[in-house]
Amino acid sequence: MKNKYIPTAAGLYLNYLIHGMGVLLITLNMANLQEQWGTDRAGVSIVISSLGIGKLATIVTGFLSDRYGRKPFIYLGILSYLLFFFGILLTKNIYIAYFFGILGGMANSFLDSGTYPALMEAFPNSASRANVLIKAFVSAGQFLLPFIIGLLLWADMWFGWSFIIAAILIVISAVYLIKMPFPDHRAAKQSVEKSTVSAGQKSDASSLDMLIFTLYGYIGMATFYLVSQWLAQYGQYVAGIPYESAIKLLSIYTAGSLTCVFFTATFVKNVINSAVAMVIYTGISMVSLLVVCLYPTAFIVTGFAFVIGFSAAGGVLQLGATIMAMSFPNGKGKATGIFYTAGSIASFTIPLITAKLSKISIASIMWFDLIIAIIGFVIALYIGYRQFQVYAASKTARVTATV
Repeated sequence: MKNKYIPTAAGLYLNYLIHGMGVLLITLNMANLQEQWGTDRAGVSIVISSLGIGKLATIVTGFLSDRYGRKPFIYLGILSYLLFFFGILLTKNIYIAYFFGILGGMANSFLDSGTYPALMEAFPNSASRANVLIKAFVSAGQFLLPFIIGLLLWADMWFGWSFIIAAILIVISAVYLIKMPFPDHRAAKQSVEKSTVSAGQKSDASSLDMLIFTLYGYIGMATFYLVSQWLAQYGQYVAGIPYESAIKLLSIYTAGSLTCVFFTATFVKNVINSAVAMVIYTGISMVSLLVVCLYPTAFIVTGFAFVIGFSAAGGVLQLGATIMAMSFPNGKGKATGIFYTAGSIASFTIPLITAKLSKISIASIMWFDLIIAIIGFVIALYIGYRQFQVYAASKTARVTATV
């Protein structure tokens, strides 16, 4: 029987295609916005950091989503993104731009707190796959945007059309989702509680696990967010790639991301497989960053763009969020909120750090990312170990119950 929520999921995924564009709109229009706001590259980077402040709202919206439902927060996200697109585009003042950047971050937090739990409730038997596909649409938006901006440059058109296209798409999504059905979040929670009681189970997740997942939310976001914001500049100023080609590195990066998403959606089907994939992807990120730092040639940077897109931006963050939410099944919105709040802190702090590092050298930014990736790999190993512990304990409990 066909799942009735598939049309709803299509609209939710469209929101994340637009989000993928929104993440890069300021970065890829940096030169024009510097001139419009009367600032320098570091000033624009500080505005980018405001997105992270707005994302901190996730910790509150996650709790509220568990209480009031998913759809209201998805619409708050759509409205906030609409205001962000036009606000950034029309303001002439860096301080006002900072305010709209906060609003853009809040838009992301609203979408996350509504969409991730909604997809887990709509597709309970394939929650990891459903949430990883979010990344496919984020990557699709990031893949398309450089071509849109390149087309605008070729046609000598106003850069602001890239913002307007994103705004039109978000309005289309809002209209489409109005009559789409959403799962009853209260019924889903009661179902989990009943199944847990009937099985005589309790949550094996601890406060330490919550802390480790939260740290991974920060590290996972920091690793790929830093690359997505500075890859083009690294290619141009460190590897000597011309600007027109350097911005296309982001399309290669997102092609790698999309490849990983479809690979993960095909082969990763449960929490244990998700944990193994997370460890492998984080390890690949660490090794690829080491190589690109040691050998920053045009050839290496181009290959790196694909590999880091595959390993760091191909859904590993969504895997972490899903594992965490499934570890705390009675508070999926809360767990998602905490996980992405940690990512929000990364979105806020990383641009501030890289703004300082960019004044030293662009190369130092990738070395900094390598340090982050090493920490992330160690944390991923711990999460994988804990998931195997929980799996082994639950399997033993089931065997004992049948004896």
